[in-house]
Amino acid sequence: MIIEKEKKYHLQVYKRYPVVFVKGKGVKLYNINNKEYIDFLAGIGVVNAGHCNEKINEAIKNQLDKLIHVSNLFYTIPQIDLAEKLVNLSGLDKAFFCNSGTEANEGAIKFIRKYGKKNNKEKIISFYNAFHGRTYGSLSATPKKSIREGFEPFLQNFEFLPYNDVEAVKNLDNNVAGVIVEVIQGEGGVNVATEEFIKTLRDICEDKNILLAIDEVQTGIGRTGKFFGFEHYNIEPDIITLAKALGNGLPIGAILLKEEIEKYINYGDHGTTFGGNPLVCSAALSTIEVISEIIKNNKVIDKGKYFIKKLNTLNYDFIKDIRGKGLMIGIELNFEGNGIVNEMLKRGFIINCTAEKVLRFLPPLIIEKEEINKLVNNLNEVFEGLK
Repeated sequence: MIIEKEKKYHLQVYKRYPVVFVKGKGVKLYNINNKEYIDFLAGIGVVNAGHCNEKINEAIKNQLDKLIHVSNLFYTIPQIDLAEKLVNLSGLDKAFFCNSGTEANEGAIKFIRKYGKKNNKEKIISFYNAFHGRTYGSLSATPKKSIREGFEPFLQNFEFLPYNDVEAVKNLDNNVAGVIVEVIQGEGGVNVATEEFIKTLRDICEDKNILLAIDEVQTGIGRTGKFFGFEHYNIEPDIITLAKALGNGLPIGAILLKEEIEKYINYGDHGTTFGGNPLVCSAALSTIEVISEIIKNNKVIDKGKYFIKKLNTLNYDFIKDIRGKGLMIGIELNFEGNGIVNEMLKRGFIINCTAEKVLRFLPPLIIEKEEINKLVNNLNEVFEGLK
């Protein structure tokens, strides 16, 4: 009945699985019949601190009793505190808040464009297999044909280069205003950037006065075991975009940038009605505290290494690769993986498949070895059935 109602009233843009979830706690979700599922997707990398985290929920409840919205025509304390916290964590200088990852990337593209206009530069570079969002600016930076088709024309002066191709980025010309890149391409198939690629990119951008924007929408907020994914590479970006896990389920995005970029941006150049409202900022402040504790002493990095080690015990010819950092992990198969996702769902495990052939695992960062073992054992049984 509920699924039929959705099909009648909701625009059919999502291929949903036939499950209606009604509650969650920690790493577990429960459907309308109270069946338990272990969540290895976390709302596509959103509830990094786990479902219904008590500390974060308490911060949300406290803010609900005070102030929810007044618009950005006025100052609010949670927004200012969150800006300070993210600036200090990132090493950058200023923050802007919005509502989602695609909005964060839209803002970053606008800031790069404004910077480029003042410096007689026009092009923005992104990379094949990237995903930066579905609104026009972010979609213009996303080369995936299946989500672009029918929405042309896109913004001009975007160019795509091969990911992890050091020689390609060495040839960036003087007309490039900015580069936007993910240190791990999530939607593109959990493709991990090499250290040489990212460091070369940083050096080239520095030499040619090009802004380097790191899209941390999926890799940020502890997902890779460090607070930001770029920290694995010992570089400093000019711009960082965030969203997904920043509010642990409440919609918030952020753009962090260097002060030298701000001088190109004037009052009224950018804005949003709901961005950085007190409720979501209170949730984000609490989320940062919780995540900082979870990732302390490399705990998430160690869990990720254990997870990959267990996955490497799966000895099947159809597994092409197992890769990732922290708890952002993919198994590349030599066939389409949606059938595996469905079989695992029947067994009470939530995973997904991206780039058609890559099983993606993005569990809450509080996942434990026991749940990892259960998943790998069940995955092995499903794989065994394919022989």
